[in-house]
Amino acid sequence: MWLQTRMFLLVALLFAILYGVITAIGTLMGAGSAVSYIVLAFVFVGIQYLIGPAIVGWSMKIKWVSDKEAPELHQMVAELAEKANLPKPRVGISQLAIPNAFAFGRTRRDGRICVTQGILKLLSRDELKAVLGHEMAHIKHRDMAVITLISVIPLILYWIAWSTMWGGASGGRRQGGSYALLIGFGAFLLYFLTNLLVLYGSRIREYYADLGSVRLGNNPHHMATALYRLVYGDARFRGTQELKQAEGVRAFFVNDPARAWREVRELAQIDRDMNGSIDYDELAELRQKEVHLGTSDKMMELFTTHPNMLKRIKHLSTLAV
Repeated sequence: MWLQTRMFLLVALLFAILYGVITAIGTLMGAGSAVSYIVLAFVFVGIQYLIGPAIVGWSMKIKWVSDKEAPELHQMVAELAEKANLPKPRVGISQLAIPNAFAFGRTRRDGRICVTQGILKLLSRDELKAVLGHEMAHIKHRDMAVITLISVIPLILYWIAWSTMWGGASGGRRQGGSYALLIGFGAFLLYFLTNLLVLYGSRIREYYADLGSVRLGNNPHHMATALYRLVYGDARFRGTQELKQAEGVRAFFVNDPARAWREVRELAQIDRDMNGSIDYDELAELRQKEVHLGTSDKMMELFTTHPNMLKRIKHLSTLAV
């Protein structure tokens, strides 16, 4: 519940910030400009809602597969959908070699779960099912729609900052221009702050989806091992054209492949027997330890869509029975 509560409070805070800025504009500069920002917000959300899935499908080179083409994959998705009390999502395989998985769609009924060619060659059945459970949890939590909605708020604040600082300052009375500069400067600072809050929300949803996978019957150490293998698998693509191709959709992935090279060193300390997996005992041992991050790692995490992987696996250790 604490993850769900934090996400709810985050959404409330972001919309409160947006409401406060628009109210300030309406009070100091006239209601017309405030209404235009609200209209732009709805237009932008509507466009994202309509064309977002098509853009993701095209950029990720997805081939939608039938249950005859990928029977085991369909079976796992069907079992998870039944446990989650959801309609079975559409199943696709991305032609990308980077090992990963992702979910997207407009609603629970429009859910789509996809895996890349790379992940099918990397994970065991239990590990893959844990990852699919993570993606099913994203659909169940509707967090894709939430992130899409709140990600519009920094953009609106950027529009406000730009138009009031440049448009308001260039014309009108001196006092009105001063108000415009003040509002614009404040909106720019809030644009930066709300961007950080949206990234924070994105990291929360990953913890929440890991928890959702466990609640759907997957063992935490299978999810931890899957993440561990994905980090090592993704690290091999450092600097490749394949990784650059996936740059715009990294936020959809189970983990961020661009950070994998750095995370390899951190995770090596968990795999005590160096067998390439994180078993139940290793995860239980991690539960008793404190995870300490360097200052640079803490700062870097603020600007990322995914949690630090060591912290994330530490969270999974608390879910082990």
